[in-house]
Amino acid sequence: MRWSVLLIPLLVLVLSGCAMNKVAAYKVDTARDYTLDTGDIVRVTVYGDETLTNTYTVTDKGTVAFPLIGQVGARGQTITTLERMITERLAAGYMISPKVSVEVSTYRPFFIEGAVATAGQYAYVYGMSARAAIATAGGLTEFADRSRVNVYRRVGKSMTKLTIGLDQPILPGDTVVVLERWL
Repeated sequence: MRWSVLLIPLLVLVLSGCAMNKVAAYKVDTARDYTLDTGDIVRVTVYGDETLTNTYTVTDKGTVAFPLIGQVGARGQTITTLERMITERLAAGYMISPKVSVEVSTYRPFFIEGAVATAGQYAYVYGMSARAAIATAGGLTEFADRSRVNVYRRVGKSMTKLTIGLDQPILPGDTVVVLERWL
């Protein structure tokens, strides 16, 4: 009887410690305004004109070939800016008060290499983290660094190298390099 009086509170204390698991949550900064570049496919909707509504690819020159108005510079532009550019050019002699909507249909791919099961080029999904990119490539190899990756990203006309954690976001066009650990 005495043991049960001492044993029950001790058991409750031990089990309550098991129930106090904390979930790790932290804020991840994501890009605010997506800028277009070569390989992106955009869906342009011109309300009231089904012949102009279509998907268009951003070319190697960074332009979108749009009927009636010709080449529209898209590289480095946001979706909102591209909408405005197309609307202004259509309004300048082709349509009265055009209503244009632009959305990204398919993001340009990302690349992954290094200590992953299957290196290569993969389709990007908005908000993708380095961890998700690794999972897309079949996971890490036995000797992979499991805490960080190198990301090569074009910024303007130059290439930058970043070292990020696995839960940090990557962007379309990034090259993710998973390094091997030494120990």
